Amino acid sequence: MSGAPAGLPVASGRETARQVWRLSHGHRLRLAATGVLGIVSTGVGLIVPWATGILVDRVQAGTADLATVLTVTVVMALSAVLGAAGTALTIVLATRVYHAILAALREQLVGHAMALPQHLVERAGTGDLISRSSDDVTAVADAAPAVIPALTVAAFTIVVSLGGLAALEWPYAAAFAVVLPVYVLAVRWYLRVGPGVYRAERTAMSARAQQIIESQRGYATVLGFGLAERRHRAVMADSWRVAGQSLRARAVLSMLNGRLNLGECLSLAAVLVVGFVLVDHDASTVGGATTAMLLVLRLLGPVNQLLLVIDTLQSALASLSRMIGVVTIPTSSPDAPARAASPAVQLEEVSFRYGEGPRVLDTLTLAIPPGRRVAVVGVSGAGKSTLAGVIAGTRLPEAGKVTRPSRTAMITQEVHVFAGTLRDNLTLAAPGATDRDLHAALEATGAAPILDALPDRLDTLLGAGGHPLTDAQAQQLALARLLLTDADLVILDEATAEAGSTYAGQLDRAADTVLAGRTAVVVAHRLSQAATCDRIVVMEHGRIIETGTHAELVDAGGVYAGLWRAWEAAQ
Repeated sequence: MSGAPAGLPVASGRETARQVWRLSHGHRLRLAATGVLGIVSTGVGLIVPWATGILVDRVQAGTADLATVLTVTVVMALSAVLGAAGTALTIVLATRVYHAILAALREQLVGHAMALPQHLVERAGTGDLISRSSDDVTAVADAAPAVIPALTVAAFTIVVSLGGLAALEWPYAAAFAVVLPVYVLAVRWYLRVGPGVYRAERTAMSARAQQIIESQRGYATVLGFGLAERRHRAVMADSWRVAGQSLRARAVLSMLNGRLNLGECLSLAAVLVVGFVLVDHDASTVGGATTAMLLVLRLLGPVNQLLLVIDTLQSALASLSRMIGVVTIPTSSPDAPARAASPAVQLEEVSFRYGEGPRVLDTLTLAIPPGRRVAVVGVSGAGKSTLAGVIAGTRLPEAGKVTRPSRTAMITQEVHVFAGTLRDNLTLAAPGATDRDLHAALEATGAAPILDALPDRLDTLLGAGGHPLTDAQAQQLALARLLLTDADLVILDEATAEAGSTYAGQLDRAADTVLAGRTAVVVAHRLSQAATCDRIVVMEHGRIIETGTHAELVDAGGVYAGLWRAWEAAQ
């Protein structure tokens, strides 16, 4: 799709295998035990075709009596029961290891995704990341009930049955080996074509998710500008792409079915012909030929079972490679801001642009001494929020150098209340904080009335489906959370802009408490907030055009003085 985001990387097959092997650390002994048990239980299952062959030979020779039939029947029944029990236990053990590895990968995926640079996620599109952490995780998890039994049984049965054929009479194994290239070529073709088709299907799903998310997030804009029909057509187009890729995947699966069915017919025919020749030349018995045919049928059964779930398997592998693709993305960049022990901030000739657009920051230089509070003001589009993002490290400059403290915290205009208790929302910032610490942070930021109004106090559920908070209360909660981080550098990007005039003074006082004694950058929506800062930086077209204290800038009669007069007139 033209203009679609490039998307996040997809791990190669080798990288996927390497990451899965690394995640299996701690489960390898259980994997080895599973393998041994699978081979033994499958070997026990071979008693049935061997016993059947012996019984056929006894009947043909006229030496079979009731005791022989009963003995063979009991042996076959016991072997079937033991083989089934062993296979079931093998599947259980394999499923446990599978889900343990998946759980570790899921946790790593979410943790790694939260640490990804913001510019990377924005360029790829949040729909891609959401699709990988939801749809792809679900696809891999849902594959377990169908794929693990088929894959486990097929792997051990194929190996043991081939060994059984060779042990019976080598021509039988040779007959199957002659046909084996048909299976090998079919699987190689599928492994060459299938993964790309399924990755394309998942990518199309991500693009559709991105369209839906953008439409939902910009719902008011879509309605305001009459874009509903255009967005609808875009979602429809992406949906048809998903349908087309899904049809391609089904077509590839059908073609594989045809190749494997051909191999099955040739295998049975080859072993039947060899059996006839061997029996005709007294090189084998009818019972031996019967055993060989049953072994081939036993061999083809798991292959056919695997065929039924190979579609699910390839879809899961495609999803797995997309999940691991996120995990392998570096979370740091050589262009990231340098971390310093000092709480000072230093920007040297920093430039930044979004994509191929014009520069939003143009060779900007700024120094903020430790413990000083600097306000950044300017008209909309001057580059204030971009500057805040560059200092925080969420935006990487295309040129220049940024140095900031290692402990940095930032609040933007869009604060978030997480689904969970009030305690959970606060301890996200300080996992070791006690209830006394939480009460102190709420009190210091003026949020104590929120606690008093909640039915279960710190244990009250907030966020989606929980107790609702007003915009002002959400901002107070964010300020309390920031206070608990005890950061050396605090960046407020219009963090109190949505509160309205009723709560402006209250939130400004809360912000003063949070910023006390810290190096701070305040992107000021209200100039009354900027006037209390140690220094004011005025931006225009990505450059700093004025800097000084409030009194100095008012007396200078420049851009800031004009903004201040307009601010006072509006009050």
